[in-house]
Amino acid sequence: MTATLITNIGELVTNAEPDVIHDAAIVLDGATIAWVGPAIDAPAADQLVDVAGRAVIPGFVDSHSHLVFAGDRAAEFEARMTGTPYTAGGIRTTVAATRRATDEELTSHVAKLVHEMRRQGTTTVEIKSGYGLTVKDEARSLAIARQFTDETTYLGAHVVPPDTDPAAYVELVTGAMLDAAAPYAKWIDVFCERGAFDADQARTILQAGGRSGLHGRLHANQLGEGPGVRLACELGLVAVDHCTYLSDADVDALSSSGTIATLLPGVEFSTRQPWPDVRRLLDAGVTVALATDCNPGSCFTSSMPFCIALAVRDMTMTPREALWSATAGGARALGRDDVGAIGPGQRADLVVLDAPSYLHLAYRPGVPLVTQTWIAGRPHL
Repeated sequence: MTATLITNIGELVTNAEPDVIHDAAIVLDGATIAWVGPAIDAPAADQLVDVAGRAVIPGFVDSHSHLVFAGDRAAEFEARMTGTPYTAGGIRTTVAATRRATDEELTSHVAKLVHEMRRQGTTTVEIKSGYGLTVKDEARSLAIARQFTDETTYLGAHVVPPDTDPAAYVELVTGAMLDAAAPYAKWIDVFCERGAFDADQARTILQAGGRSGLHGRLHANQLGEGPGVRLACELGLVAVDHCTYLSDADVDALSSSGTIATLLPGVEFSTRQPWPDVRRLLDAGVTVALATDCNPGSCFTSSMPFCIALAVRDMTMTPREALWSATAGGARALGRDDVGAIGPGQRADLVVLDAPSYLHLAYRPGVPLVTQTWIAGRPHL
């Protein structure tokens, strides 16, 4: 196996000990990191890559996205920007377009978005279904997603389709649809929100998924306070996503349970909702992840650097907190210990920035700073 020495790293962020190394180097042994430390101490390797003093960070781990869809909802975005409030109802527009699309069209669209993500430093991505809402369309959505990632999530419980009885739909989601989707999924998710599914329905769906071997996730507290966050903590879910509106009881539950709060700042940017109170969460000892929630309705961005800049500017995270949450935090939200950090034994997922420091991710928002993205020891840019 070929060993690669990446050297002349001006600043290396490891998310390990030591956390930041200047004048650093990394040795890759195939797809795995074999050594990390000062460049002057680096062992010999078969090939050398000189990054000319640039900063290197762990690859971004985007733990929440909805990439399998067709159609466009730019008009809905325009309406929000002129005062129309966001609701969950627009999902049905995308469902209709997705059902009409061919497998080839959906696969091509996912490939384009994943390529966008890699160009911006994302090396691990979770992809949900949820725009099919029939047995056939949920299964094919997950089969397509599985071509791009092992982190696939069955979200048949996104919304109840029009002219469908909610109780009958829950029975479908936990029965024939789950049976068809489970072979292609690792996770099961529910949109626990007004206009979607209540706590009892969410509990039933998540428990059914668990019996089929799927791990639970949850959308909760995006549109207002509700029972979703506390349900996620009660069920011991690894993560609960959105967390825009939180009561004191929600924060206490997150703190005591260890459930990770995945925040999605691009959603608040795109919907003009209040920013989550991240300082309240961090002060309570809650682990926070950041993700894009890339989707055609409430947040059509594939950029983790953009989400970092929003988290720093508008959610009062420090640049170091935001980077950790977008890398190690995302890895924890997926139950992964092989990504999100740079250290011996980790998968060799790295991002080389055309900048001297990771601080430039927030300091220079909107600038394409990613010059190389390495996934499993291979450069993809």
